[in-house]
Amino acid sequence: MLINCAAYQNGRKLADIERSQVHDYLARPDCFVWVALRDSDPGELAEMEREFDLHPLAVEDARNGHQRPKIEEYGDTLFVVLHTVELRGEGAGAELLVGEVDVFVGRNFVLSVRNRTERGFQDVRSRCEREPELLQHGSGYVLYALMDAVIDRYFPVLDALELQLEAIEERIFSGSTPRANIEALYGLKQKLVLLKHAVGPLLESAGKLHGGRVPQVCAGLQDYFRDVYDHVWRLNQTMDSLREMVTTAISVNLSMVTVQESETTKRLAAYAALVAVPTMIAGVYGMNFEHMPELKWAYGYPTAVGIMIAIDVYLFYRFRKARWL
Repeated sequence: MLINCAAYQNGRKLADIERSQVHDYLARPDCFVWVALRDSDPGELAEMEREFDLHPLAVEDARNGHQRPKIEEYGDTLFVVLHTVELRGEGAGAELLVGEVDVFVGRNFVLSVRNRTERGFQDVRSRCEREPELLQHGSGYVLYALMDAVIDRYFPVLDALELQLEAIEERIFSGSTPRANIEALYGLKQKLVLLKHAVGPLLESAGKLHGGRVPQVCAGLQDYFRDVYDHVWRLNQTMDSLREMVTTAISVNLSMVTVQESETTKRLAAYAALVAVPTMIAGVYGMNFEHMPELKWAYGYPTAVGIMIAIDVYLFYRFRKARWL
């Protein structure tokens, strides 16, 4: 589906145009066309392929989707794949929705194709149109603005995952169910893996746009793409730290389970000792020997019971003092 199609010249918007007019504006000097598609069908991509002379391999990747984030050069055209990550819901039950944005960038055109993502890039288009002095750089600046927007949208998702981890850590020490904590931590770890798959490959790809030989469409914008690289690097560092914290939290949770089991074992051992002493004494006097002292003594029974109670009281005191009970 066509979302927008506009022509720009010398940093300013000329007009919203029809697809049939794209070819005419491509022929104008210092002019470029920005076409935005959403969930496009093969027919639309084939039309754009003919209009912008796109490489068939890049078009095939955009048509099939589910590509890893990357930046590839096909002659004078750049093909950029970005993953969008949106958080749906709140708390530990929130889900990550992963979409894809494929961007074709040439000297006089930008074609963006987004799939499986709800939030569009109208704010990016508005930002570019408010900055004509930067938009004069042409299609390369539009690529920067799109990449910057996608990457900036990762930060709120990462912040939400950090809050989830803090909430789980509080539950670990509040005595909640260990199984529920483990399930929540593994769910959080899976979300971090999804986010890592979206951000990780960009670290190498974004470096191609500001250092060494940069593509022609990005010439003059190295400082801006270096800023994108810095954001990606920061995201990766934060995610790595979060993953380590999740792993540590899982270990702590398992340690807490072990501590609880140890406490239970000590309590059972203490109660067993309290029962064992009277059992031992009663067992001695339950033997059927004929000649045993105190058997015919008038105070034998209360004395034996008193000894049992005295020993159990002493043991109970020692166990309580040792915090076994």
